[in-house]
Amino acid sequence: MPPQSSPQWLQGLPPECSPRGRWKPPAPETIVLKAAHIFDSTGTALKDGAVVVVQGDHILSVGGANIPAGARVIDLGDATLPPGFIDAHTHLTMQFTDNYYKMFHDDLLRFPAEDALYGALYAHRTLEAGFTTVRNVGAGDFTDIALRNAINAGVTDGPRMITAAHGIGSPGGHFDASSFPPNLVKPEGPIEGICSGPEECRQAVRYQMKWGADVIKIAASGGVLSEADPVDVPQLTLEEMRAIVSEAHAWRRKVAAHCHGDTAARLAIEAGVDSIEHGSFLTEDTLKLMKAKGVYLVPTRMAVYWVNKQADTYPPKIAAKARAAAAAHGNMFKAALRIGVPIAFGTDAGVYPHGMNAMEFGLMADLGMSPAAALLAGTRESARLLGVEADVGTLEAGKVADIVAVPGNVLSDIRATEHPVLVMHLGHIVLQKTGT
Repeated sequence: MPPQSSPQWLQGLPPECSPRGRWKPPAPETIVLKAAHIFDSTGTALKDGAVVVVQGDHILSVGGANIPAGARVIDLGDATLPPGFIDAHTHLTMQFTDNYYKMFHDDLLRFPAEDALYGALYAHRTLEAGFTTVRNVGAGDFTDIALRNAINAGVTDGPRMITAAHGIGSPGGHFDASSFPPNLVKPEGPIEGICSGPEECRQAVRYQMKWGADVIKIAASGGVLSEADPVDVPQLTLEEMRAIVSEAHAWRRKVAAHCHGDTAARLAIEAGVDSIEHGSFLTEDTLKLMKAKGVYLVPTRMAVYWVNKQADTYPPKIAAKARAAAAAHGNMFKAALRIGVPIAFGTDAGVYPHGMNAMEFGLMADLGMSPAAALLAGTRESARLLGVEADVGTLEAGKVADIVAVPGNVLSDIRATEHPVLVMHLGHIVLQKTGT
């Protein structure tokens, strides 16, 4: 029987592309990044004469002068190459405005799909700001799970996301819905992360993990931007926190504790949380306990700065809490530095406009953190907290090609991080400024 002729659309294609041949994917592109300096986050030193070779989505080599034949060479000149930045505290599917009540009114009128679309916009801005990995610690309606899945599927661009779904908290507390009349807005329950008693809190954790949470977030204390609750009062009991942490850890999920108050932080640390977020009123004794137990501080200095700056636009109760937290936070951070508490970079993005994340580097340096330590907090240390240090956080052969270029010597000007000239994520260039 004579062989059938190929369809018209197949004629003229090379054999490897034919169904009767063996399809071979194209060889991954090799890109060489050259710059005056490199900060690889394996230590605190800045090295001169950077050459980073990327093949596909991984780093092939760092520091060598050999350039593979056929490679695409990008010479960035007087710039520094650090690893892709990591923000360990974001809210990509929301953004506060200067009209507090209108913001919640608008949220009520949005469908979850609409929030996810806004999240895609904010994720794009975050990625172009040089943040190739984020830990998203709370979103309504599982919209952060949807956004993460869409990014992973290549439907939209954005950073690598470690997501929490709903935060776990008490009825009436920081993570509960605003004080809408219950006959108009249904009160939230364990599926939305609101729980009372150890078993109900355990159930709330299971629900978040069932629908895809990579990390669990709890409200150990009150918050600044929730109107009804005191900022420093514990909102979960020790027994409730232990139930949450034990369930999360059994599923190999870490637990991040939103916490401004000292008493609440000590309960959370005793329960076994992995990080304290914000930490405005922590005492030196509590900070020493964190160091002893290896609990990370995620200071979110950017949120403290921004909310204090905007305080006059918020309702009086929130404005008072914002000013009190701002007054205490700087001294707490300085004490944490002096004591040696492990610090990971986190900003609370969404409290301020997305894309400004890198301001956190300069704000931490203003309080006495060295530029090198600030960079480590936003790369290696955040990767360790998030549990992704095998893939990202340092520039080393074999790791994922998440790389940023910033102008000049970054240790001389840490605020250069706010102006990336190139951003590479998974080997793809997502931002390259003209002339670089």
